[in-house]
Amino acid sequence: MNKHELHGGARYVGGKVEKAVGDVAERRDWQGDGVLNQIAGGAENLLGRAQSVASDVAEMAPGEIDDARERIGDAVDHAGAAARHGTQLAGVTVRDHRATSLALVAALGGVALGWLLFARRD
Repeated sequence: MNKHELHGGARYVGGKVEKAVGDVAERRDWQGDGVLNQIAGGAENLLGRAQSVASDVAEMAPGEIDDARERIGDAVDHAGAAARHGTQLAGVTVRDHRATSLALVAALGGVALGWLLFARRD
């Protein structure tokens, strides 16, 4: 348990007491302050618990973290190789189908020219 868990829990309990006293005394300002302290205390307690869990995970699994980094690096290398292979295949396809590629470029150029000439500009 760390200081945020302890302080947040205490603030939450204090807020519950403050709200209860405000209910009995029919004081809206005490009720509001009590609810505010409950929310803030709960949030701080949650922060402390998250820090504790993160710390526990980091202590228990340093080898797992290194293994995950290595696997991510391998995946990036694999993706780069796949992209290079796809680029080579695209180059071969364009060379093998030169007439089709030129027709496609001409069609795209025509569409772009038509859009530039006849597009509505508001």
